[in-house]
Amino acid sequence: MSEQSSHEAPLRLLLVDDQRLIRAGFAMMLGVEPDIEVVGEAGDGAEAVERAAELRPDLVLMDVQMPGMDGIAATREIVRQGLGQVVVLTTFDRDDYLFDALRAGASGFLLKNAEAEQLVDAVRAVGRGHSLLAPEVTRRVISAMVTSETTEAASSGDTPDLGVLTEREREVLVAVGRGLSNSEISRELYIGEATVKTHVSNVLAKLQLRDRVQAVVLAHQAGVVG
Repeated sequence: MSEQSSHEAPLRLLLVDDQRLIRAGFAMMLGVEPDIEVVGEAGDGAEAVERAAELRPDLVLMDVQMPGMDGIAATREIVRQGLGQVVVLTTFDRDDYLFDALRAGASGFLLKNAEAEQLVDAVRAVGRGHSLLAPEVTRRVISAMVTSETTEAASSGDTPDLGVLTEREREVLVAVGRGLSNSEISRELYIGEATVKTHVSNVLAKLQLRDRVQAVVLAHQAGVVG
């Protein structure tokens, strides 16, 4: 069942895959949800960028391996132009795809063999900005990214300044760094979920972070999460 409120517009979704049958399957699976609207499809990366510019979807579900411009390059361009959030979807559980997708600006990463319910929940989560995706793969990626980026930060002397955050915002950053969703943070800190969302937005803005993935990396890099 959808948790969409009566006044909340459906998430507008662009499907990108070079296989028409796969796009049709995802459209059928996701399009029946009352809070998700499939607004378009694309068969390669270049078309994905064009369609994203035309449709301005909330979320792009992006394949990796496609002819011409691949999904990583398309993700990088869509994020650079601010055309929507991207979830990368692939059949390959490979670290290089994970790193490349997240560094290109993807807000999440899922494998194509994910259960239908997991896929729907992931689309809602990223589209609403509530949580990270696929803990079984993102934990591995974030751990490696933290190690790499902490080493780079140490060598450059570039350390994050958390002093710009209020005490409550710092608490929220720590919770985000632990991988908690907005609803889980709400319960743990005894504040409303809408308030949590505001705090998360403030944290991202003040620390000049793109999304929650970067917030998790920064939280570990700054040592506020063990």
